[in-house]
Amino acid sequence: MIKRSLLAVLAIFVAWSAMDFLLHGVFLTSSYAATAALWRPMPEIKMGLISFTILVSAFVFVYIYYRFFAEKTLGAAVKWGVLFGVSSGFSMGIGTYAVMPVPEAMSMAWVFGTIAEGVVGGLLLGVIARNRGVN
Repeated sequence: MIKRSLLAVLAIFVAWSAMDFLLHGVFLTSSYAATAALWRPMPEIKMGLISFTILVSAFVFVYIYYRFFAEKTLGAAVKWGVLFGVSSGFSMGIGTYAVMPVPEAMSMAWVFGTIAEGVVGGLLLGVIARNRGVN
């Protein structure tokens, strides 16, 4: 179980890092450029800290699932991923939009991007962590 949980953390960390790169580094590049006064200049961005936060989030995501979900199925993991994504996405995207002058489209991209990450995390977790003999 420990090996599978560590594998799940690693797989989710890699997937979420790649998805964050696509969302923030590719799709939202022009939005970040248009709101440059709100962000640190690129040389000052703390990429190591960003990676650490993704790792901690992946660990907590996996820990909560292993600790509090009795049923380890693909369906249960995907439901958990959707709930995690909605909770995280709305608090980040809509919460930030409420207090900062970010474009609405950017905040919605954060919401839906985070929900997508939750679903992908749930899929990976469900495949890796599911009980043997249970679909």
